[in-house]
Amino acid sequence: MEGVNVQKLFLAVIAGCSSALIAYSALYVRGDLGGVMAYLRARGALRRLRETGTEAEVTAAQAQLHALGERVGDPAFAASLIPLALLLGALVAYLVWRTFARRELGSARPDVQERMVYRLAHRRGGRFTLDDLRAASPLNDEQARAVTARLLDLGRLTRDGEGFRLS
Repeated sequence: MEGVNVQKLFLAVIAGCSSALIAYSALYVRGDLGGVMAYLRARGALRRLRETGTEAEVTAAQAQLHALGERVGDPAFAASLIPLALLLGALVAYLVWRTFARRELGSARPDVQERMVYRLAHRRGGRFTLDDLRAASPLNDEQARAVTARLLDLGRLTRDGEGFRLS
């Protein structure tokens, strides 16, 4: 159980940090994805220009790239909203943690257990025993007895000696 908590904590922290970083990045460029793409295209053009262009062309392209970067990014705005990015990250981390906690604490759903019994019964020609059910499914002894008793009460199974048969 401890390993699961460490994994759950690790996943929640990674999801929270990733979300905070994405939120900060979006705030940094004020949501201007077109500006980011223009900056990336200009940076690629500068890289190609360094191979074939003159020193004056490279210097002019660098200045243009710098100006485009200043226009697209707003570090002061992003820095002022770091608490918002961290809050979003904490919210995502909490939601991830809760999702896994709900799965851990939740009991097995009866309909899933019943489907396990039906599948086993169909594979075995409509007849099975509790030993067959325990061996072929993840159900423990108590769960296997509970699901077969529930299906007997509903009339979906009938006793067949030591085993059960689909009704």
